[in-house]
Amino acid sequence: MVELIGLLIAGYFVTLPVLGMLVALVLIAIGPKPITAARVYETLLRQFLLFGIGLAYVVNFIFHSFFGELAASLIGWEDSPFQFEVGVASLGFGLVGFFAIRRDTAVRFAALLGPAAFVWGAAVGHIIQIVTAGNHSPGNAGFMLYADILLPFISFVLLWLAARHPLPEGQDAPDGVGGTADLRPGVSHGSPRR
Repeated sequence: MVELIGLLIAGYFVTLPVLGMLVALVLIAIGPKPITAARVYETLLRQFLLFGIGLAYVVNFIFHSFFGELAASLIGWEDSPFQFEVGVASLGFGLVGFFAIRRDTAVRFAALLGPAAFVWGAAVGHIIQIVTAGNHSPGNAGFMLYADILLPFISFVLLWLAARHPLPEGQDAPDGVGGTADLRPGVSHGSPRR
């Protein structure tokens, strides 16, 4: 049980998106009826942006910036000053993820694109390390490698579905987080613009 808890904590890039999807399902279940495809996709995307991008990358910032030696050991590498730089880049991704929750499709795409490039590049590096150095450390191989490859695809599918099925003007997703957060005076705050 202790090992499972440790794996869940160390695997926050998987745990947090899964937690976000569970929160989304609860919000959908207790939210307004009837349940529409637009509300389902919008809620899933918002929670993915909150948990899978915003929170996950802020945790990555903390992990690499303040616990760099542990982070490096889980990947099978030596600690390096570059850990802090990876951490600060992750902080930027996380902040953009939070910012994009209530924004239009273009901003949301940008919030997903940077992390996707980062983890797909990391996946290539992990595969190279597996092949050339036999590095099968928990943070380099196994479910983390699969997550690096699959989570961006899932995020882009959620974005595409939410864009194809926009909330009708004046409706909101069950999480109660309004639509577009355009702060200009007189701008509607309904469904995110597509």
